[in-house]
Amino acid sequence: MGRYAAIDIGTVTCRLFIADVDEGGLHELVRRSSIVNLGEGVDATGVLKPQAMERVRACVAQYQEIIESYASPDCPIALTAVATSASRDAENADEFARILAGEGVQLSVIPGTREAALSFMGASCDFVGERLLVVDSGGGSTEVIAGVGGEDPLVAHSFDIGCRRVTERLLAGDPPTDEELQAARELCQRNFQPFFDRLADRGFVPERMVAVAGTATSVVSVHEAMDPYDSSRVHGYCVSRDVLQAETRRLAGMTLEQRRTVTGLQPDRAPVIVAGMEILGQVLDCSGLGSFTVSESDILQGIIMAASSGRI
Repeated sequence: MGRYAAIDIGTVTCRLFIADVDEGGLHELVRRSSIVNLGEGVDATGVLKPQAMERVRACVAQYQEIIESYASPDCPIALTAVATSASRDAENADEFARILAGEGVQLSVIPGTREAALSFMGASCDFVGERLLVVDSGGGSTEVIAGVGGEDPLVAHSFDIGCRRVTERLLAGDPPTDEELQAARELCQRNFQPFFDRLADRGFVPERMVAVAGTATSVVSVHEAMDPYDSSRVHGYCVSRDVLQAETRRLAGMTLEQRRTVTGLQPDRAPVIVAGMEILGQVLDCSGLGSFTVSESDILQGIIMAASSGRI
């Protein structure tokens, strides 16, 4: 048995997961998530802002304290920290890595293909043997991975389409206009459809779409008006296309300040949630499925599964 920690630094969130691993699988000890908006402005400037890097540094320092509280001489913790889309796109990612090194964290900026594989590993563990489409929609990119649960992915692609990127590029209105929303949908459809066409040519027909990360979980918490958030109710929740459309229309019709007050939605996620929901909707439409299953198991679990088996 071993104890492992994973830190996932995305475009919008910075998350921590600590678990014990034995022959029975992963046993969760700690899960934390903070909205840090590392990718603020990266799509336009190509650099990480100093204040954004500082927000992440402060968050990681707090996570380090939590990790240390769960470690002991008899039970050391192996930490793996990865950064994804915003750091991949940033010219000053090396500077960011040096800042975190000052906190004792060795950061790996992983390519989109590796991000996709780790997300599939984590998300598919509850659906062994099913033909799956795993969708990890983040702030700067969306990973779409097809394969059979419990096996290596069949095909994966990382799209430079994420909720922060789409919001900054296309959704300037408050609330966004119908024309802006349509432009966002067309951008997604134009990029996603060829992937699904190639998947169909290979004869792969998914039985289930599994959606991970903050947009997907927020759809459930908003729809169920969760206060506080209840991960046990979110995990495994089936969201129909009709529910997704209704919640997207509802939030898109609000101003930013109105969205910040919606029960079940983190106020700091309010600026990008509409774009995130539109992205999920377009993936679902391209897949031909009528619903998606939300999973709380994602890249964090994938990182620990890979680390514990020496495949990270």
